Amino acid sequence: MSAREECAAAAGAEMKKPYRLGIVVGRFQTFHNGHRQMISKAVELCDEVGVFIGSSQEAGTVKNPFDYETRKRLIGSLYGETVRIYPLPDIGVGNNARWGAYVLEQVTARFSEPPDLMISGKEERRIDWFDGVEGVSVAELYVPKTIDISATRMRSFFLENDFESFRAFSPEEFWPEFAALREIVLAAQANPETASI
Repeated sequence: MSAREECAAAAGAEMKKPYRLGIVVGRFQTFHNGHRQMISKAVELCDEVGVFIGSSQEAGTVKNPFDYETRKRLIGSLYGETVRIYPLPDIGVGNNARWGAYVLEQVTARFSEPPDLMISGKEERRIDWFDGVEGVSVAELYVPKTIDISATRMRSFFLENDFESFRAFSPEEFWPEFAALREIVLAAQANPETASI
């Protein structure tokens, strides 16, 4: 079942979803099937889903080769209008409660309400994002890592010109883009500097 079919099936379900607004936050450098699992789970559980692309201000670096528009286009090609995608530039504070307050501000600015669910992979650095934010209760769902892949490893597939590995861990819709995405990653190797935290 394609992502669009998953979304249509979820949208057509008569059952009330348990959450109103869910968010997924990530750099998606490079988007892989683990990311897809998280976003699909958000679509399944939430009436509305916001995907916030972190480090959106950076592109052309080893750590962040793809610009915001490329990442938005790729995710949008999978989910269409089922999710709303927004930039989330870094503010230089790292993964802590101050960052969490900033994320909540950005979500509220876009949706006119805070989220009631955040979906992510289990990462220790996200544990205290929403600590100390008064008046807001955000449930957190950690999607178990059933696919052993990381964005860093995905970028290595471009460097090694390893299409078969890329294909094994990425949505089929992205396979025809391998050569173009690889060129972006290769060009970024000349710029090891990053402002991303």
